[in-house]
Amino acid sequence: QKTTHSESSQVKKSQHAEEAIFYMNCRAAYLAVFKSSLENIKSKEQLSLVFQQAGRSPSQKTVNKYWTSQTTSLNFDDFCTILKQEKTATKTELLEAFGKLDTDNTGYILHDELYQVLTMRGERMSRDEVSSILKQGDFNCSGKLDYSKFCDFYMATSEQCCKIAREKLEVDSRLRQQQFGSQTETSSSEGITLPVSKPSPRISRKTDHKVAPTKGDSRTPSRPSSAQTCKAAVSTTITMGASSHRNTKLIEPDTMKEWQWAQSKGCFYLEEDGEIISHKYKLHLAQRSAVCITIKPLNIRQVEGKSCPWLSVDTGLYILRENETQEHLQLVSFTEQQTKEMFGWKGELGSGVYWLLPFTTGCRLKKVKQQITGEAKLVYRGEDGDLALTKEFRTALLDIFETIDLDGNGLLSLEEYNFFELRTSGEKCDEEAWAVCKENFDMKKNELTRQGFMDLNLMEANDREGDPSDLWVTLLSLGYNKALEMTEACPFVIDVYAEKCKPRIKAMYLEAGSWQLSRAVCKSVVNKGEAKVMDGCENIIVHTYKAGRRITSVIENKSENKVIIHVNNEQSKNCLSNRGLTVFAVEVAPKSMMVSQHVMPLNEQEECLYNCVHSLV
Repeated sequence: QKTTHSESSQVKKSQHAEEAIFYMNCRAAYLAVFKSSLENIKSKEQLSLVFQQAGRSPSQKTVNKYWTSQTTSLNFDDFCTILKQEKTATKTELLEAFGKLDTDNTGYILHDELYQVLTMRGERMSRDEVSSILKQGDFNCSGKLDYSKFCDFYMATSEQCCKIAREKLEVDSRLRQQQFGSQTETSSSEGITLPVSKPSPRISRKTDHKVAPTKGDSRTPSRPSSAQTCKAAVSTTITMGASSHRNTKLIEPDTMKEWQWAQSKGCFYLEEDGEIISHKYKLHLAQRSAVCITIKPLNIRQVEGKSCPWLSVDTGLYILRENETQEHLQLVSFTEQQTKEMFGWKGELGSGVYWLLPFTTGCRLKKVKQQITGEAKLVYRGEDGDLALTKEFRTALLDIFETIDLDGNGLLSLEEYNFFELRTSGEKCDEEAWAVCKENFDMKKNELTRQGFMDLNLMEANDREGDPSDLWVTLLSLGYNKALEMTEACPFVIDVYAEKCKPRIKAMYLEAGSWQLSRAVCKSVVNKGEAKVMDGCENIIVHTYKAGRRITSVIENKSENKVIIHVNNEQSKNCLSNRGLTVFAVEVAPKSMMVSQHVMPLNEQEECLYNCVHSLV
């Protein structure tokens, strides 16, 4: 047992060391371009530049994936998340790519052939760009490229970029003190300006800075070296028994059968960089009324042998009132009451327009490496030679139809179909194109039927002569893996009950969490949670709030300077953090607050101990 414990401790140390090195490299690359990690990336050119400083060589396609037409800026935390996704190519991978061109396995590629490939296929290079590569004498001779030597040159150049950035970071002692950096949550990265206010009377002071080690535990602290200079700390401990994961305030819509009702479906989608996007809704109430609003994962058909991971994803709604301008939405409340997998809120709302912003912590909906044994077949040719959709693909398409049919009437309106198109292709279908669809596919009342949707996908397969590549693009963008399992999406359903009037709910956007949602999350925790001041540092307050199965902590920085907060969860047990890390650090801008982390039980059938230490570095 001692040996096993020692090995486990060594593995943890190694993991923490790797994490620390990764974030040091991220910070080094970022600060090679910007003066501070609080500065934002404001253009594609800057994104390419920090990529290169991190030893990457991004294609335009890669840059466009993270800098879309809706992107206005990316922060340091976004950059860290992107680098986790965009690994540096290994020499083996590069050799395999060149090997596909070198069909005779000679180790060389003719310059003429390379010109043709690089200037006419994929992301095309100019002839001048190709010429600059072929002029390098180290790996070119007699009109041929020695691609093994080129790969060595590429790898050395990549490492040199990282080395120069690290050396620059080490020279500046002021930056070296911040070497661990921050990994702030995307949805909470925008600082929220705070009014000058007196400490809340709910604030308690914590003098016990350190968490006592478990008896017999002789582990060496594996926190990053920057944490050794902590000036102040505050610890928070919350225990959730296996039966306490459910809030006692139950929501029972059955008791409101006489109330008027409206419903809309939607979906959380996981992006390549780990960001979560979802539908956003407007709610209209004609008069003041008692209201009940609920959200839960959508229980679409379950295929035998297929898992339904989205059913365990936590969901929530933030209710904001629209004022004269959309930029000034007022937080009304959020769904903190819980019955099984459903979260809800019950209260009274005045007449007017409200925004419903869906929310999930990201604890359960996150990127997971999976071993897929084989790729599912999507189409096949029948005895007559015609293409047909496989049974498995048809089942997946029916589930997709159920998810994107937001109003649940069994038909797709142009508006509903365009949410699907925006997600899968980034483009909208206009009225003219919709009219063409009407001529070729089954429709009712100008809305696409299930059969019409099936035929539309079959047409796409026929256009590609059976090549399923485009079909897979659609499926992957909707959260499916190559085994046709939905692992990176969570469909949900919102129900609104009103006693005095007919509520109207409408999906308006499909986008990432806005600053309005970030602000709402922080405000809800500050308003409802327990606040603890860091001993000896009254300007730093950690707010912690438990709602049902979820614990959220928010760091409030009232000082005039940015601060780096080290977060340590090593003493927690059976806890799942949206950060994916046991130890990390966050950087909080002056006069702002931000989410530190969301935590949920790893196994809800067992007791969960949340023991977190926030330290000022």
